[in-house]
Amino acid sequence: MRLVDFLDKGASLDPEAPCLVCDGEVRTYAETTRLAGRVASALVADAVAPGDRVAILSANDPDAFTCVFGISRAGAVWCPVNPRNEAAENRELLALFGCSVLFFQAAFAPLVDAIRADLPALRTLVCLDGDVDGAVGLPDFLATGSDEPVDRHTGDDLALIVGTGGTTGKPKGVMLTGTNIETMTALTLMSYPWPARGGRPTYLALAPLTHAAGVLCFPVLGRGGSIVIMRHPDVGGFLHHVEQHRVTHTFLPPTLIYMVLDHPSLASRDLSSLQCFWYGAAPMSASRLEDAITRIGPVMAQLFGQTEAPMMISTMAPEDHLHEDGSIARERLSSAGRPSPLVTVAIMAEDGRLLPHGERGEIVVRGSLVMRGYLDDEAATAEASRFGWHHTGDIGYLDDDGFLFIVDRAKDMVITGGFNVYSTEVEQALLAHPAVADGAVIGLPDEKWGERVTAVLQLRPGSSLDPAEVTSFVKARIGSVKTPKQIEVWDDLPRSKVGKVLKAEIKARLTS
Repeated sequence: MRLVDFLDKGASLDPEAPCLVCDGEVRTYAETTRLAGRVASALVADAVAPGDRVAILSANDPDAFTCVFGISRAGAVWCPVNPRNEAAENRELLALFGCSVLFFQAAFAPLVDAIRADLPALRTLVCLDGDVDGAVGLPDFLATGSDEPVDRHTGDDLALIVGTGGTTGKPKGVMLTGTNIETMTALTLMSYPWPARGGRPTYLALAPLTHAAGVLCFPVLGRGGSIVIMRHPDVGGFLHHVEQHRVTHTFLPPTLIYMVLDHPSLASRDLSSLQCFWYGAAPMSASRLEDAITRIGPVMAQLFGQTEAPMMISTMAPEDHLHEDGSIARERLSSAGRPSPLVTVAIMAEDGRLLPHGERGEIVVRGSLVMRGYLDDEAATAEASRFGWHHTGDIGYLDDDGFLFIVDRAKDMVITGGFNVYSTEVEQALLAHPAVADGAVIGLPDEKWGERVTAVLQLRPGSSLDPAEVTSFVKARIGSVKTPKQIEVWDDLPRSKVGKVLKAEIKARLTS
């Protein structure tokens, strides 16, 4: 399926049903489909050929999201660009993608101006919401199209190219196909609760539509549901929208869920409409997850994936967080759920041997969820697909019940005194402390131990912390070898554009 086929499917169910909702404006499927068609026609008039790359640089916005479907209908390839990236990173990504057209919001005109001279392939700039020198406004761009409908079906299944996080090294372009997105959508629909037959979901998008929040829209559209778009992250507004719009589905990374749990209005909000509150993109504290199940409801739902195998390598539905008697299944809360039905997951040793349940190794994946490869990077593609499996870079194991546990990123493991210490396990112990809001564990050079386990913590508002007491707290849970020998408290932890803690930056600060 093409990306636009999900929109068309929703429109076929009821063209007058609400599709996109933002700032009090409601756009029907018919209106959204019409605008997507006009975007496609204008792209064709601009000589965009099938397979050409078209980028979107925007915060959450209904016009920008509709352009995704116009790009798809024109047979082009969507290249999402994160507006939180630095100018140099976006210049590098746009050059790698070879984009010929860029849609952008006026707020990012200075960023566009800083990079455009270095992008000779970028011939057309379209400003979505204003007049910017050197760019055409969206209404004028749409006027260049014809009344002839455009609906290109190309022989190539490439649907989008996504830049890797760029947190370490040079970013790569992950080539995702329509088949990848169709597989992800099918897994989403079969793995989580949805409204009963005839009911339509309502999805709230606070997280960036350039990332997980965007691809999770496709199954919602396929069911004829509506997307409520929040332009800016605001936890109080998030709770208000869930109540006002009777939201059934939403996604937030753990950091924002912690903010929801700490928000003073949480207890007074009616969140009973929620059926599925996805969390993912980073490990979540098991103790705070239990708090979320208790206070938000038995609706928490985990997804584990990566850009190269989007979202659904493994899944944990709300019911998997509970025992049959309704009690919380604490032993599962630190897992990533079970491997998805259309994905084969295994644990591999460094020499390519597949390991039995209970043994730790790299998590490897096979199936139609896995990317085509890295754009113009055969070496990186070959490295990621050694032994005929996609290598995630995560260390984990499968238990006897088939639940997948991720113990660390391979690069984040600390070797201290000859012992392997998995930073995620230490972080889980630290996050169980009532004063700790978030934290990261790294290894620092140490003459005695080789590396010493080091924790950098961010406290909950109004809390204080005694390092010696925290050391005793952690030691009682996971033993002295894994207990941090150095504890730092910072006001804020450095984070990537999608909220992940930047351990490399923490290590650089502490060793400079």
